[in-house]
Amino acid sequence: MDRCRVQCYEYPSCPEPVKAPREEVAYVTCTYRETGIDQPDFLATVDLNPCSPTYGQVIHRLPVPNLKDELHASGWSTGSTCPDNATRKWSKLVLPSLISSRIYVVDVGSQCRTPRLYKTIEPVDVFWTCNKGYLNVPRTLPNGDILIANSGDAAGHGKGGFIVLDGETFELKGNWEHESEVPPTGYDFWYQARHNVLVSSAGAVPRIAGRGFRPEDLKKGVYGRRLNVWNLSCRSLTQCFDLGEDSLPISVKFLHNPDAAAGFVACALSGVIYRIYKCEANNWAVEEVIRIPAKDVTGWILPKMPAFTVDLVISPDDKYLYLSNWFHGDIRQYELSKHCKPRLVGQVFVGGLLLRCGPVTVCRDEELKSQPEPLVVKCKRVYGGPCKLQLSLDGKRLYVTNSFYSTWDKQFYPNLVKEGSALLQIDVDTQKGGLTVNKNFLVDFGKEPNGPCLAHEIHFSTGDSTTDILA
Repeated sequence: MDRCRVQCYEYPSCPEPVKAPREEVAYVTCTYRETGIDQPDFLATVDLNPCSPTYGQVIHRLPVPNLKDELHASGWSTGSTCPDNATRKWSKLVLPSLISSRIYVVDVGSQCRTPRLYKTIEPVDVFWTCNKGYLNVPRTLPNGDILIANSGDAAGHGKGGFIVLDGETFELKGNWEHESEVPPTGYDFWYQARHNVLVSSAGAVPRIAGRGFRPEDLKKGVYGRRLNVWNLSCRSLTQCFDLGEDSLPISVKFLHNPDAAAGFVACALSGVIYRIYKCEANNWAVEEVIRIPAKDVTGWILPKMPAFTVDLVISPDDKYLYLSNWFHGDIRQYELSKHCKPRLVGQVFVGGLLLRCGPVTVCRDEELKSQPEPLVVKCKRVYGGPCKLQLSLDGKRLYVTNSFYSTWDKQFYPNLVKEGSALLQIDVDTQKGGLTVNKNFLVDFGKEPNGPCLAHEIHFSTGDSTTDILA
């Protein structure tokens, strides 16, 4: 790796600004698992048009036919393999279930404000065809097929890799990777087609992590440490990077510029962000570029509370990187352009475990002088920590939910489970950097007709900053 290391990475010129209308509708996955409410999960449609009388409200709910699926990640089937954004159709949304391993395909193209269930793939088909389970992130491949990452097998033992759906019929085609190259765990992935590369992260062993976070599981191999580099066309594993014990690499994103040979990986338990880049021929290297220090605390399950960075997004112009820190409670904005390493230019707290007057006391903090205040928006106290992020195509509005995984929500944020999730909007200064909570926007999932629920993934009806990777 040392001979591949470069002193300063020259970022490619920024992509052309995305010509797309402002987001008017968001689709949010919502679950009732672990809430004590015996209702099916649903896909919420949220009105994001400021001129609409229902702005900031859930205008439609599509319940799935089964209980306790845990709708978690979601992703688009574009209906087109053409890289031209103008010809794409954001017509089908794929919803894998994290716990049941059931897959739902939702038609949002016919009526974007009132989606309907288009197809269901049952867990038994996933188990028998692929010997996979605990499904997570779906994305469209360059050939139009849908690739879905998984974390385990049917019994919940660690088993990474991917399953493939036909992009037109949504029939289950089988496993993507070769059987001899299955990683021990899996979670997220991203690819750059022009460099013929796919990078996947590690995740955790579902059977054990599903019981909650336990300190005794640390150093037992429950939480993954590998970053995997694949040959995209050959579907073969070419490199593996060991990022350290219990690093738990989760979120992976490449720069949007299709010529760029660089991306970033967020490690949840270590609080480290790595840059992965192409260094020579077809070899890739990693280097640490951000480290968020742990806090010395009392009143928590460990004497040090690590940064738990569960999501990252990159602005469509590749200028900024955003991180969500679910334990500490902050969202961070880093400038990428013209700097050898990302530079922190914005930070805002929207909850977390470190709040003043809470059960956790910070004894030593390398970054903050005092514990942050609780967040109240439109008279609602916001519980939980920032989790999934979605950025508008003009880069000016960052949306965030606060549920990570129902079992861990219940353990760390019992009030979140009791009061329900929130969808927040963070206003972004795209010129100088800076983040501000928009106090006029709140989607309160604590007021759902069937009771408070937990909200996770966010996508926009016209495409978004975590979708456009086909080129």
